[in-house]
Amino acid sequence: EVQLVESGGGLVQAGGSLRLSCAVSGFTFDNYAIGWFRQAPGKEREGVSCFSRNDYSTYYAESVKGRFTISSDNAKNTVYLQMNSLKPEDTAVYYCAYTSLVTVKEIWSSANWYERWGQGTQVTVSS
Repeated sequence: EVQLVESGGGLVQAGGSLRLSCAVSGFTFDNYAIGWFRQAPGKEREGVSCFSRNDYSTYYAESVKGRFTISSDNAKNTVYLQMNSLKPEDTAVYYCAYTSLVTVKEIWSSANWYERWGQGTQVTVSS
């Protein structure tokens, strides 16, 4: 069974940086994608970024382009989300999620396509 464990959240001032980690285990095939989502109080879960292990494609929400970078360390089976120039509106619980879909270009930001989720990590950006 695929399991995901997030880490790296915390409290940071606006303009600061954080790096989230998502350790993935229990997968059978190397073709999968890891998405990062976030959910702020009273808001719907939002797709932030995605990394496709199949072709190493990366995807970003417009709200984080140029500030967030997703990357993968295949040897560690870990996907990272480097978050720079953080804003108070980035405050949310961040989740990583796993999908076995090979092609995710059109659907990466839709939570419905992901099969396994991590427990979430809180990111708070103070103004």
